[in-house]
Amino acid sequence: MPKIGMEPIRRDQLMSATIESIAEFGMHATTISRISQRAGLSSGIISHYFGSKQGLINASVRYMLARLKQEFLSKIDGHCSAEQRLMYIVETNFSGLQHSAAFTKTWLSFWAQSMHNTQLQRLQKVNDRRLISNLSYAFALLMPRKDAKQAALLSAAMIDGLWLRSVLSQSGPIAFKQSEALAKTYINSLIKQYGDSK
Repeated sequence: MPKIGMEPIRRDQLMSATIESIAEFGMHATTISRISQRAGLSSGIISHYFGSKQGLINASVRYMLARLKQEFLSKIDGHCSAEQRLMYIVETNFSGLQHSAAFTKTWLSFWAQSMHNTQLQRLQKVNDRRLISNLSYAFALLMPRKDAKQAALLSAAMIDGLWLRSVLSQSGPIAFKQSEALAKTYINSLIKQYGDSK
């Protein structure tokens, strides 16, 4: 008889073990056996909670996306300005969580695999839409909507590109801090470029 209240704990254990396993072995070499051993749980519980290895991987990616969203929401309040909101978006994407070894390697594996897996591709599109939507909302408070959309697309590309370069440089927190500063400088330049036309 399963203990009451254990399901959320076990699900979190399995998702954390999946992220760690993908970071160490890659997505293809991450097996149910490796995940269950790392989590200290039976392999049968994966099927019980997630249906399959793919179901667990999908849930783990959603967990990472939720952590990203939670981190952003924890920064904002009802009184922050549009400029502050934009800076918080950048800070969230370059936070300590986002450049931890387990998360960076899993994000890279996820991006590569999303080109071949329709379920992961859908999650990637959700992630893209969320970033662009958050940027567009803040920029629209500072400039015309058409310019806000353009600024959001440019900023999202800059954030993703700088994040990727930081990961591939393997320079750790220093590279992420430099990239965060560059992204903020770029966003401020867009505000100056488009902001006067509102």
